[in-house]
Amino acid sequence: MISGRRMGRSLALAGSLGWLIVALSAQEIGMADESGLVNKSSVQQSAPGGAPQTAADFWLIDDFSDVPRSRLGTQWRAVSDQVMGGVSSARMLQQPLDGRKALCLEGEVSLENNGGFAQINLDLAADGPLDASDYQGVRLIQRGNGADYSLHLKTRSTRLPWQSYRAGFTSTSAWTEVRLPFAAFEPHRIGQPLDPAQLKRLGLVAIGRAMSAEVCMAEIGFYRAAEDGGAQ
Repeated sequence: MISGRRMGRSLALAGSLGWLIVALSAQEIGMADESGLVNKSSVQQSAPGGAPQTAADFWLIDDFSDVPRSRLGTQWRAVSDQVMGGVSSARMLQQPLDGRKALCLEGEVSLENNGGFAQINLDLAADGPLDASDYQGVRLIQRGNGADYSLHLKTRSTRLPWQSYRAGFTSTSAWTEVRLPFAAFEPHRIGQPLDPAQLKRLGLVAIGRAMSAEVCMAEIGFYRAAEDGGAQ
């Protein structure tokens, strides 16, 4: 089992990951900083005067420098509802965007044949679960076409393919940091609550309605709340 505490300490050597801004909705008002990253108000927001966050507060899953291989050593892949008879399409693209390496999900989601999803996903450990219980939730830097997307987590308890834990966000036209607390991930067709110590897979998903999918990530990982007045 991978230890979140050990990985968090090792990431401290890499220096700060940088961005201390949070967004969960494209409807909130924000302004771009010098990096082009949009600062949005949110239920997950660093409090004024709070302690600055460093690399020790983040566990970086991937910055997409070696796609399809992640920093965990596992590989990203694209999947659509065609695995169950649907007609949706999913494409995974690695490309530079505004000076950042990005991994993008593109495709068309159709509800025909009882389908309705396109995704890119990643196994979080080659064998056994990943333990992220020392962290508060999932952090990603994203941009897209303004549509709603979901992050899905699977654990040792999600034994059936339709079971998952889901949290949504609205994509934005500029690079924006999104933080999704583990408490925001709702069980889908499973009775147990999410256990962050038993994570097996993460997916970026367009689901549930006919749509054109176009969303990219520049970073994804786990975050801790900053001490002494940080995000709660």
